[in-house]
Amino acid sequence: MSIVKRNNLFFPSLMNDFVSPDWFGGTEKWNTSVPAVNIKDNTEGYELELAVPGMKKDDFKVEIDNDVLTISSEMKTENEESNDNYTRKEFSYSSFKRAFTLPETVDGSKIDAKYEDGVLKLTLPKKQEALPKPKRLIEIA
Repeated sequence: MSIVKRNNLFFPSLMNDFVSPDWFGGTEKWNTSVPAVNIKDNTEGYELELAVPGMKKDDFKVEIDNDVLTISSEMKTENEESNDNYTRKEFSYSSFKRAFTLPETVDGSKIDAKYEDGVLKLTLPKKQEALPKPKRLIEIA
């Protein structure tokens, strides 16, 4: 006698096949995630790196309001075949929004951003009074 695993759930299997995201050869393209962020703290300031490949620098909106840095993007594309009796028409929509509360040590007026090789990099310099003081020698009297 052998043990055989059986799936007696016919109806859910049928429904999964019917509403499959690969119906008519398409693939599910819903982007429900936000880009990964690396935050570095160094002596001069902070660096934020967002992994956002396949975009252009004009796709981003970076703004500061009440010490909150907000980075957002919204992209809409439509791929359409030239035939009027098409069997598939694909729309794509992706957006994200990340917000970061800036520490009091950041000089918000000097924040710089650049987009290169799929990485959006923001430089957040520290205020002059927040920078580490150089070591000084105290003379003994």
